[in-house]
Amino acid sequence: MKERVLLVLVGGAVILSLAACSGLTQNLDVVGKESVASFGAVLDTVGNSVSLDEMNGGWSLAAPDGTVRFIWSENYKTSPLHDVMLEFDAQPFVDAGLDTGKLPETIVYYEDKLMVGAKLGEDELTYSGDATPIASYEQIVKLYRDNVGYHTALDHYNIDLGGGNLFEWAKDMSVNSQTKENQDKDIVYVLNPEPFIAAGVDPEKVEGWVYATVSVDIDGKPTDVYKFLKPFDLK
Repeated sequence: MKERVLLVLVGGAVILSLAACSGLTQNLDVVGKESVASFGAVLDTVGNSVSLDEMNGGWSLAAPDGTVRFIWSENYKTSPLHDVMLEFDAQPFVDAGLDTGKLPETIVYYEDKLMVGAKLGEDELTYSGDATPIASYEQIVKLYRDNVGYHTALDHYNIDLGGGNLFEWAKDMSVNSQTKENQDKDIVYVLNPEPFIAAGVDPEKVEGWVYATVSVDIDGKPTDVYKFLKPFDLK
């Protein structure tokens, strides 16, 4: 009888320990939790630049110059193509030498637009209240936390769109503006230039996009890689 009681107690202790570890892991997810408030601040700042995107089944955050949009889905089960994506004007890339016929299947070309993105899953998303832009972002944090990152060099959060493409935003826009390097980078649309270069683009001639190196962590080591960047100051 004593052995049985001991086993039950030990088993209970293991369960409590696992539960405690699970709770600790959730509490330690500072990036995931704080990114929600930070993204919400961006949405509040851009105002009417955030809108419902019926064609893609989600929400759109348009750049101030209207040349690029970050789009995230309201329901992954009904998303027509991607769940998170960038849609941007194709003309600057065509003018810089792009042969659209040489683009990989991962980059969609339609109606003078290009689109890159990722399919996160097939989840039928449910909401405790109304589906809103910030509530849909919270679903990414909840279900696909690995797609939410933190860019140490710029003090930015980001959404991984697959293939080296990202949407980034400042962790704190008020602090961001005080750093000379980050003054014009409250939000940044980020493209991997490699498939475009392979399709004929001269990266130095893409009007409206900055071709520059960015420091990223690869296997725990800071590494400079080239990206196309379209940064904006929202203030």
